Amino acid sequence: MRTRVKICCMASMSEAQLAIELGADAVGFVGAMPSGRGVLDDETIAAIATRVPPPTATFLLTSELTADAIAGHVERTRTSTVQIVSHIGTSEAARLAETLPGTRRVQVIHVEDGRALDLIGPYAPYVHAYLLDSGRPNLPIPEFGGTGRIHDWRISAEFVRRSPHPVFLAGGLTAANVVDAIRRVRPFGVDLCSGVRTQGRLDQSKLTAFMEMVRQADHG
Repeated sequence: MRTRVKICCMASMSEAQLAIELGADAVGFVGAMPSGRGVLDDETIAAIATRVPPPTATFLLTSELTADAIAGHVERTRTSTVQIVSHIGTSEAARLAETLPGTRRVQVIHVEDGRALDLIGPYAPYVHAYLLDSGRPNLPIPEFGGTGRIHDWRISAEFVRRSPHPVFLAGGLTAANVVDAIRRVRPFGVDLCSGVRTQGRLDQSKLTAFMEMVRQADHG
């Protein structure tokens, strides 16, 4: 099965177009966050997301904690998918599924240790996919992504084996390690931001190399 690729932290329509031209299946937009890179205001996200042609998916990264706030964020940005970066309460996840039945919902799981596996079951009835990242949501200023750190892929591989839904792998991926990551974890898709950027800007050479390595992993 072909590994899907999501390129995050889109800063402009030209970046989104470059990602799509080089084969990205999805592009991500970072909403307001307590920390991290690539944050855009809602109006800018909507202006770009509504111009992205299908079948490319548009992901909104939201740090909102309640179903109503998340739904409002999606409505303002007009994206096809919402990536929930906080470990929200399952009651809110259930309400969100009722509120946004037509929006794809991806729950981020921050893999700090093996307890990440305990989060598969509680969220499973309410989401379409998981995304494994290397954030630290319990810090005084939470980290929800864009860290450039790798987490324990052994836990990620077990997560994929147990999950009833597709799983994206994120956290410190680059052209140099994505083949190993895909072969060890076997995710549905991979997601990255800093690994294909130079001085904050999407780098065509890095992205081209990354896409080639993903294809190599799929055919190796």
